[in-house]
Amino acid sequence: MTASELPDLGVFEVRLYERQVRLRLPFRFGVVTVTEAPQVFSRVLVRTGEGREAWGKSAELLIPKWFDKSPALSNAENFDQLRASARNAARLYADAPGRHTAWGLFAACHGEQVARCAAEGLNGLVAGFGTALLDRAVLDALCRIAGVSVFGAIRANLPGLDPVALAPELEGFDMARFLARLRPPAAIAIRHTIGMADPLSEDDRTPETDIDDGLPVTLEEAIAAYGNSYFKITVARDIDAAARRLGLIAQVLDRLPEPYAVTIDGGEQFAGIEGVGELWQALTASPGLARLRRSIAFIEQPIDRAVTFETDIAAVGADCPFIIDEADGDFGAFARARALGYRGVSFKGCKGVYKGLINAARCALWNAEAGDERYFMTAEDLTTQPGVCVQQDLAIAGLIGVGHVQRNGHHYVNGMSGVPEGEAAAFLRGHPDLYHRADGVVRLTIRDGKVALGSLDCPGFAVAAEPDWEAMRAMPGTA
Repeated sequence: MTASELPDLGVFEVRLYERQVRLRLPFRFGVVTVTEAPQVFSRVLVRTGEGREAWGKSAELLIPKWFDKSPALSNAENFDQLRASARNAARLYADAPGRHTAWGLFAACHGEQVARCAAEGLNGLVAGFGTALLDRAVLDALCRIAGVSVFGAIRANLPGLDPVALAPELEGFDMARFLARLRPPAAIAIRHTIGMADPLSEDDRTPETDIDDGLPVTLEEAIAAYGNSYFKITVARDIDAAARRLGLIAQVLDRLPEPYAVTIDGGEQFAGIEGVGELWQALTASPGLARLRRSIAFIEQPIDRAVTFETDIAAVGADCPFIIDEADGDFGAFARARALGYRGVSFKGCKGVYKGLINAARCALWNAEAGDERYFMTAEDLTTQPGVCVQQDLAIAGLIGVGHVQRNGHHYVNGMSGVPEGEAAAFLRGHPDLYHRADGVVRLTIRDGKVALGSLDCPGFAVAAEPDWEAMRAMPGTA
């Protein structure tokens, strides 16, 4: 398909909604323990130059202390930052003059979104939240107009992705050929999250985690219920405390008869490479951590984003791959991190579909140049909720070829217990391979440590059901 044949479109209406989500277990990571947060939904009316139109949708949880970890900000202020980003993006997309491809619309609005957010004191990750939310809804509408799934749309480059202006190292790279070869697997392995406050065994339960809702609570129970062999461990800044916690986790994981893999989430806990080196030395020095250390696939964002690009990690990174996550605040971040010894970068739906595809293309290019699979993508979770959010996130993670994806929304939240019954039933009917009903609640299905992706190959962006819009409230500032 040539550039002149790509659909030209405009956004004619944007509606933003919210729904409160309460966690069944407290989720502690970094400096925050989350017990509840709003989930934002977008509905976008898209119309092509030929007069065809469709509504598209997307959703994302407003997680505090990840996009902006300033201790001066409350959780409520973090939520308001993300709302401001979404409202800014909604105005920009609706007011964008002329018609564009889906990528062209993003490209036309991206710079102004970053500038407007910066003027309000909002960083690049916060700014990207709004455009990521709108882009998924626009892409959903485009797929529905064309009658194709998101997999078919990306393979045909229906959005018109042409990233050289934002990723100049891809000059000459055959993006169309790269996209055409992307194929999601039938299922993808789930990397189970072990938060700092999560009980590991029955003896570790506290009053906060002493619940009986039919879902696993402890690490031992989760392994028995889901069959996981991939795990993500969040660690504390205190090296002794981190080593003790890792030792207790290793006692559980080392009972697994089959090989397992773990990733370590540093969560920006360290101010420099020295602390990271101390953590690695602690892992190396403890005999009880030998198998766990051999099982580490990578270490995620251990250094504060403020100094990430001032710190060469090549010396420590030679022993174990490192990735950036919170430092991935703009389109050039992965390329800059690569020069400092990082080998990977995370995909999150809240960072944007297009950024994920561009970073995957970078990995393909750099690996071809290096002659090995040195550079890679991962997929990380911000407690993506069942329904629109988790399905769109899983679709792109599968498409770009990650081997396993961190998921925690199914563990910290009791499935669709907080949504209207009609909506939950519709998603169960539309995606029977992805969900099941247990204890009266529609929940994510994990078998042998994997979730199925087959039903995501449906017209639109991986969603064959409709949320109950009438049961939501308008986002503050949009009514």
